[in-house]
Formats: sequence, structure tokens, C-alpha cells
Amino acid sequence: MRRLLGGTALHVVVLAGALLALTPLAWMVAASFMPAGQASDLPMRWLPDPPTTANYVALFQRLSLARHIANSAVISLTATALSVLLNGMAGYAFAQLRFRGRDRLFQRLLLSLVIPAQVGMLPLFLLLREMGLVNTYVGAMIPYLASVFGIFMIRQYVLSIPHGLLQAARIDGASEWRVFWTMVVPVMRPVLVTFGTFTFLGAWNDLLWPLIVLTDSQKYTLPVAIASLSGEHVQDIELMMAGSVLTVLPAVAVFLAFQRSYVRGIVSGSIKG
Repeated sequence: MRRLLGGTALHVVVLAGALLALTPLAWMVAASFMPAGQASDLPMRWLPDPPTTANYVALFQRLSLARHIANSAVISLTATALSVLLNGMAGYAFAQLRFRGRDRLFQRLLLSLVIPAQVGMLPLFLLLREMGLVNTYVGAMIPYLASVFGIFMIRQYVLSIPHGLLQAARIDGASEWRVFWTMVVPVMRPVLVTFGTFTFLGAWNDLLWPLIVLTDSQKYTLPVAIASLSGEHVQDIELMMAGSVLTVLPAVAVFLAFQRSYVRGIVSGSIKG
């Protein structure tokens, strides 16, 4: 009986927390369909009366929103693909390959985790300026291509792969690239999906770095374009909420699409790491 009551209480607390977290999102969606000024009414309205899509139409007319969505998609998807490849190879190398200074180099990489990312933005911007990559898609992708956290997470996962199995493949004549691609990558799939999801969400939702490195408004990502509305339309809450919904939808869709692999990667990583 006590266990039943404890389980019920736990489920009630979790459900209450979920409802509390979802309430602002639900109101954001409802407000995006409200006529102008209705979101500011007191007492607060929870449903649009009447519903309208005028806010979404206005966004596409005023912002060239399709272009900004395409910019975000190009940067996020390309950065995610390259990041998964590069960090996957680095994590594999630190876990399974033997080379001079490997452990010392890995320890120094881990030390960089205590440094806030914002601290490195100025030197990175100056370096990209010297390379002529400011106001380019490549410059906007650079920070996502190498992640110490990603290398650490993948390394811990790869450590669970028996070294003798890979060594046997090498003795049979398999190249290091073939060992990695045909034997290691399929086993790493859950952690690669987990890391790729993290990377995509970070790149898609990032505001600060694209705002720094992109100077041409035609190259703005979606968060930067939506943020540019706050100056001219700060009182137009319904329009801002419509922009927020468009920003959140792709991230939610990606999470739901890879949810099973994402959860499997976290659970197996916690067990094996």
C-alpha cells in the first residue's frame, strides 16, 4: 500500500511538473492565432477569439521568412552532419587508438569545459575575420563543428567496445577507416543520434553567435530574424508569438522523430559510461 501511494504521489508530481512546463508553450501557440491586441487583454485569454492566421501571413510578408528558415536549415543541418562525423572520429581515436600524448591531450581538452563559450567568441570572431569567413555560412557553422562535450560523450561510449574485436579486424587486413565505418559506427548509432540532436537544437536555436558573425540581413538565421522584430514590433505580442512558434516547431519535430534513439543513447551511455 505504501509503495502504491508513493508511486501515485510521484506520478502526480511529475504530471504537475509537465503541465507547469507546457503551460507557457500552450499559451504561446494560442496567442499566435489571436487578433492583434488580444494577448494583452486582462484577465488573460487562453484561447483566440476568433482564431486568425494573420500573424503568420504578416511574418512571411515582412521578414522574407522562407529565406531565414532556409538559412537556419542549411547552417543547422550541415553543422550537425559535420559535427557528428568529426566528433565521432575524435571520440573513437581517444578511446581506441594509441598515440603519444593521447591521455594528456584529452585531459587538456576537458579543462576547456570550465571556460564559458562566450569567452571564446571574441578571439574566434577575430580569427574568422582574418580568414575572411565573417558574414558567411561557414563562419556561422564553425563553433558547432568541434565539441569537447561531444568528444567526451562519444569516447565514453566507444570505450565499451571490446578492443580485441577491433584488433582482430585489423589483423585480418581491415583498414582503420573500414574498422571505424563498418564496425564502430553501427554500434555508436544511439550516441551519435543523441549528440546530433543536441547539436541541431543548439545550432537551430542559437541567437548570439549568428548575431555576431552575420552582418547581412539576408543571411540571418530564423532566431536572429525574429529577434529583429522586437525593436519595431515590441508591443505586437501576437506577431512575436507566431515567430516563436515557427522557431520551436522544427526543434520539436526533430526531437520527436529521434526520440527513441535519443533516449536509448542517454540510457545506454549512463550504463556504459
